Amino acid sequence: MNADDEVARAGLAGDRPAATAPVARPGDGDPVLRARLDALRDDGLLRTLRTVEGAVGPRIRVDGRELLHLCGNDYLGLAGHPAVREGAAAAALAYGGGAGSSRLVAGTLTIHRELEARLADLKGTGSALLFGAGFLANLGVVTALADKGGVVLSDALNHASIVDGVRLSGAERVVYRHADPEHVDHELRARPGRPALVVTDGVFSMDGDVAPLRELVAVCRRHGARLVVDEAHATGCLGPRGAGSVAAAGLEGEVDAVVGTLGKALGSSGAYVAAHPDVVAWLVNRARTVIFSTAPAPATAGAALAALDVLAAEPERTARLRDRAVLARETLAGAGVDLSVPGIDPAAVDPGSPIVPVVVGEAAATMAATAELLDDGILLQGIRPPTVAAGTCRLRLTVCADHDPDELRAACLRVAAAVRRAVAA
Repeated sequence: MNADDEVARAGLAGDRPAATAPVARPGDGDPVLRARLDALRDDGLLRTLRTVEGAVGPRIRVDGRELLHLCGNDYLGLAGHPAVREGAAAAALAYGGGAGSSRLVAGTLTIHRELEARLADLKGTGSALLFGAGFLANLGVVTALADKGGVVLSDALNHASIVDGVRLSGAERVVYRHADPEHVDHELRARPGRPALVVTDGVFSMDGDVAPLRELVAVCRRHGARLVVDEAHATGCLGPRGAGSVAAAGLEGEVDAVVGTLGKALGSSGAYVAAHPDVVAWLVNRARTVIFSTAPAPATAGAALAALDVLAAEPERTARLRDRAVLARETLAGAGVDLSVPGIDPAAVDPGSPIVPVVVGEAAATMAATAELLDDGILLQGIRPPTVAAGTCRLRLTVCADHDPDELRAACLRVAAAVRRAVAA
């Protein structure tokens, strides 16, 4: 039964209910949505929220149980760091609970400017601009930099926020083969003289591989195209000073805009775009997700500033994170787990990337492994369509700099065993 059939059966087609269908009140629930939710449940694709009790860290409390956390993005262990907590609290006391306005009206605070300067320094750009969330940053930068008569080229495995930004841009949309600069070059040669924007993740969130940034920069310069790199999963994890994938490739100043989040390795929330002051000025004037959004809460800026202080003072956190990632990969591989991902070049996977995907295959087996691990005291959420392609459902294992090595090694062995049992069932 397709969606139109569901609407007709529920008596909701057209301007009024069908004569034979009872009229449901909102308080009675929605029969169409209930049917769709039931279908998701039957297909093993229904998602529900899990509530964490207390602070985020390498171990968390869920439903009264302490669990080993192997699926978060707090890569450097800064979300619960005392200095980060204190930074958030001090900013809230000094500036209040919220900014009270959009950036352009009266919401830009001195603490926002201070954080933007620090981020620009980390990324090696002349300027930076804060956004309320990573999704808003990608929507804003793509729609502002894309020209209506131009073309936007997006990697096939880009994050959903980039995909939605491309859809809203009004430009011609081209999805290029994953991590394939030659395909980008081909598509740009087919559109000579047209304004073009190329957008890619730096580290891909579901696969852990790194984009071929040097080659993409060369292609973009050859065709006069702009390049945007989303470093949500690279900042704090790759490059000198934890500056990200662009810095790791030695390309500071060669990328038109670098997008990053504060809510992953930097332990806060919100996001930013780091770029030349001309680009940032354009975003201030054209990025609707800045113009029409309340400025980020002061506490999040205070937390991020404190996290940057910790990152600068303790570079060993990034080194420790990368060691944990190598340990997890070696342990899983030694236990017989195939860590390859369909369509991903193994050579593009940084062994120190904190994202370690364990492809299981079908949704039912993936969620069975998730349930077994949860019973065993490990939180490792299964990832299913539409986040990943059908047949590539996986356990997206992520490591944290604060994971105990022995505990992590033992957990990876239990992951390997749970996957074997789920696939064999």
